[in-house]
Amino acid sequence: MKSFVIGCIVVLAMAGSAFSQMKEPPKTLAVDLGKGVKLELVLIPAGEFKMGSPDSDKDAFKWEKPQHRVRITKPFYLGKFLVTQEQWEAVMGGNPSDLKGPKKPVEMVNWEDCQKFLKRLNDKVRGERFQLPTEAQWEYACRAGSKTRYCFGDDEKQLGEYGWYEKNSGNTTHPVGEKKPNGWGLYDMHGNVWEWCQDWYGDGYYATSPTDDPMGAATGSHRVVRGGWWFDPAGLCRSAFRGLSESGRRFEDLGLRVSLVPAESGIRPPNRTRSRS
Repeated sequence: MKSFVIGCIVVLAMAGSAFSQMKEPPKTLAVDLGKGVKLELVLIPAGEFKMGSPDSDKDAFKWEKPQHRVRITKPFYLGKFLVTQEQWEAVMGGNPSDLKGPKKPVEMVNWEDCQKFLKRLNDKVRGERFQLPTEAQWEYACRAGSKTRYCFGDDEKQLGEYGWYEKNSGNTTHPVGEKKPNGWGLYDMHGNVWEWCQDWYGDGYYATSPTDDPMGAATGSHRVVRGGWWFDPAGLCRSAFRGLSESGRRFEDLGLRVSLVPAESGIRPPNRTRSRS
């Protein structure tokens, strides 16, 4: 029998204008995967934002436009960190990564691999619904209330304080959480590895996207990836930049971050134990 303990932890120190918009510090869930390995998720509040890039952004591509209003109508949890190799191994029993390191983000995983990981996680942590974030959830969480090119502002010279990219990565991944978090306590939202999203990718989707909880194109040949990776220039690590990849592609630039939809009745109480024989 394996037990997976979910506990609430108050995030005591948050900074930035995004935090000032919140009535109280966000909470996190800690999911015990066994052998001292935990998966931490931050509670992201419901709210609205401008998704995509304005015409004034010189680095913006046409598929980041038009900038449009989006409402995230329900709170959700998002991984405080990228899924690490030790977390993947704790759930799946193996480590597919090329750039090895237990605290480094897992890579060499395609979209289907991520679905298998999530299914196994859901099977073991009964009553929960882990999934990949939608593209809208990802950008909303990355921005953390900001309206700038990056979660921290517009000056790409500061990117090295928040993420790993071409100028500071040394051409490799790095252990998660070594850089500064964004305003909602999420790490490595810029760089390190690309993050799979749940959505199909559509070039013109922004022009027809619904305002409330957009789910991406109805069909497609590629899935959305977000955040940039360790080999990318700063411009491809912006909050609004949209990447795409075939769902079957595995490479050392692709990883994931887990989201969790809270129960309809609200946030679970602390120290609630889930077990499965």
